[in-house]
Amino acid sequence: MLGPIYAKHRLRIGLGLVALLGVNFLQLTIPKILKTGIDGLSDNSISQRELLQLALLICAIGILATILRFCWRYLVIGFSRHLERDLRKRIFTHIMTMDGAFFTKYSTGSIMAHGANDLSAVQMACGMGLVAAVDALVMSLAAIFFMFHIHAKLTLFALLPMPVLAIATRILSKRLHQQFDRVQEQFSLMTEFARSSISSIRLLKAYTLETSQTKRFEKLGMDYVHSSIRVAIIQGLLFPVATLVGSSGMLMVLYFGGKLVIKEAISMGDFVAFITYLNMLIWPMMAIGWVTNLVQKGITSLKRIHRLLHSRSHLPGGIAGKKPDSPTFTLQNLNFSYPGSERIILSGFNLQLLPGILGITGPTGCGKTTFCQIIARMFPVADQTLLVGGQDINTFPPQSIQNEISYVGQEPLLFSSTLAENIAFGSPDAEMEAIIRAAKAAAVHDEIMALPDGYDSRTGEKGVTLSGGQRQRVALARALICNRPVLIMDDCLAAVDTATEQQILHNIADWMHGKVVIWVSQRVKQLALADRILVIRNGKIDGLGSYAELKTDNDFFRDIVRRQRLQEPLPENSHA
Repeated sequence: MLGPIYAKHRLRIGLGLVALLGVNFLQLTIPKILKTGIDGLSDNSISQRELLQLALLICAIGILATILRFCWRYLVIGFSRHLERDLRKRIFTHIMTMDGAFFTKYSTGSIMAHGANDLSAVQMACGMGLVAAVDALVMSLAAIFFMFHIHAKLTLFALLPMPVLAIATRILSKRLHQQFDRVQEQFSLMTEFARSSISSIRLLKAYTLETSQTKRFEKLGMDYVHSSIRVAIIQGLLFPVATLVGSSGMLMVLYFGGKLVIKEAISMGDFVAFITYLNMLIWPMMAIGWVTNLVQKGITSLKRIHRLLHSRSHLPGGIAGKKPDSPTFTLQNLNFSYPGSERIILSGFNLQLLPGILGITGPTGCGKTTFCQIIARMFPVADQTLLVGGQDINTFPPQSIQNEISYVGQEPLLFSSTLAENIAFGSPDAEMEAIIRAAKAAAVHDEIMALPDGYDSRTGEKGVTLSGGQRQRVALARALICNRPVLIMDDCLAAVDTATEQQILHNIADWMHGKVVIWVSQRVKQLALADRILVIRNGKIDGLGSYAELKTDNDFFRDIVRRQRLQEPLPENSHA
């Protein structure tokens, strides 16, 4: 997954690592300089001028090391940010291609957690984690080499506690991986709960559930904190263990090394250089715990991202570039169950959708919305059960079918932008005149103009500043302005009063001319405008015919007509 990104930025990474190695090399030369100076002082063989030159040399090394340290931070840490950006783009692009089944598996909060916490963990592992790992490896090997060069036996004493660190790191890193995975899952739950609560704030206030919702969020927060504390405990053990190992090594060196200096087996300069190298070795030993922490977090998060990116759409890809000759649909004994479920939602559908208005009605949960979503290519169907222009729909790329369809769902989805931008969402190049014409057809123009900023008024999160009926009409205007050959309206006027509904029905008559229109509704006045009406019950076709035919022959339709008879007559242009 990360290979192509590393390959793309290989020059940047290479230069950054060269700068890092340069810093390490410069640091390793300082003990040599110190040895020269101290040995010279011990035997009075060095002058003040030579000491000054050594001091200036150390200052120059420090300045050069600072410049190189900035370079590797800019290059390597910068690379980690590029990696984060590329992964985030890949996640977003992948999500945009997924079908409806994907979004039943992954909640919005879970997806947000992947794009926030998980990406951050991967970025840290591939940035500072990479640097610390390379730095620890190079510094530890180089320091041990120079220590052996000074005195092999003393080096063995200094490294004696190292196996303790290796064993402790192995045990703790395994537990860290398990606990961090749990933390990320709980963060996803908390994020999704917060998102759904904020987007439903009006409903929560209407039912005065603010306190109970706050308590539930507090419980999720406490669970997250407790799991995070467990991770912190493990992390807190890694650093002290590494420090203890380093300090134990230092204790061994002070005792045995001091004896060697007294016996003159090594010089005072060698002793100081040895301690300096050992101090350099303590950081890599401590870094083992830190790097292990970063790597374990990064691996856990990368696995979660990998699972997300390798989830596959159930929709066949079709033949690239293939487009339907006509937007007519033919259903041939179509049966449908949601992916991963054995429950049959639609059974034995045989139907042809030609230009004209097809009204759809039926009891709640009978499969009306599922039918619309199948036509809109949100869920897969078996081969040869749904044809478009006489050809199997599975031979077309999903986008080529969706480009022919304008869809208005039961729940109007608006973005937190201006009303003009929301209406023109499907046609971003639309002129203001076209936006206004679509708004007038949806009978929402006057209400928009009554707002302080008119079409520049912002709708808020999910259109929170608008009423339910206004949101539905803005969503309808968005579908109308696209002017696509297929228009699906899934009970999209349920929140609109009857007078406004009649105005809309009159306004959009010309917009629907020559199109394949699917109109889901429970209102008789809307269904009366349809050329044909489909009655769905228990996932099956219960009736298909004109308004007059079904009113006579279909028990369910006759019953809703009887129950919905109002004082107002049916529309004059209806087929009743």
